[in-house]
Amino acid sequence: MKTTLSQLFTITAIIALTFSCKNEKKTETETTANEATQEEAQQETNKVNEEALTYVVDTSNSKIEWVGKKPTEKHTGTIQIGRGTLSATESGIKTGVFDIDMTSITVTDLTGKEKTGLEGHLKGEGEGKEDHFFNVAKFPTATFDITSINEKEGKTFIEGDLTIKGIKKAISFPATTSITPNSLKLTSDVFTINRTEWRVNYGSKSVFENLGDKFISDDIEIKISIAANPNS
Repeated sequence: MKTTLSQLFTITAIIALTFSCKNEKKTETETTANEATQEEAQQETNKVNEEALTYVVDTSNSKIEWVGKKPTEKHTGTIQIGRGTLSATESGIKTGVFDIDMTSITVTDLTGKEKTGLEGHLKGEGEGKEDHFFNVAKFPTATFDITSINEKEGKTFIEGDLTIKGIKKAISFPATTSITPNSLKLTSDVFTINRTEWRVNYGSKSVFENLGDKFISDDIEIKISIAANPNS
């Protein structure tokens, strides 16, 4: 009988110890999970509470590089970015807007009369050619207004409204940014826009018929590079 009682007490103690260990592990797991959740919440709070700084675009070091293509050739060039500001914290850009100086359109793959001739055509110089491309006399400035920043496929995408020739269209492009209290840099990947969405229709086979191989591609390749300094 004594042996039986002794065995019973031993079994009871083992069961009690087992449940105690399980409860301790459960409590430990719950505590770890709660701590992780609290840490994530704090990180989000810190992001919200980060003070955004305003950066002013450095127009001498900010530009757009473009590539326009035909079936047998292509042309390259730049457009200077004008005045603008961006608001950002160390975790990323929040808002921003900048001008694009369309009067600064430059062709970089040609020289001499060919260069000046194409630049003039793009700007709309010459009677009857005003609206072939960008008509800078009427629309000297384009603008880009950032509406949101999103993470997709491991990349940061800048989304916003691009206004050219008075026409506003939403675009999105991947970009890398470098942000410190002393400087901001934004560099986009190369991306394309369809020029006909802004009524830049000259030589487009989607607008005009019977162009044969004399057409110009609707897609323009774009790369945006912005340098900005803190607003003093």
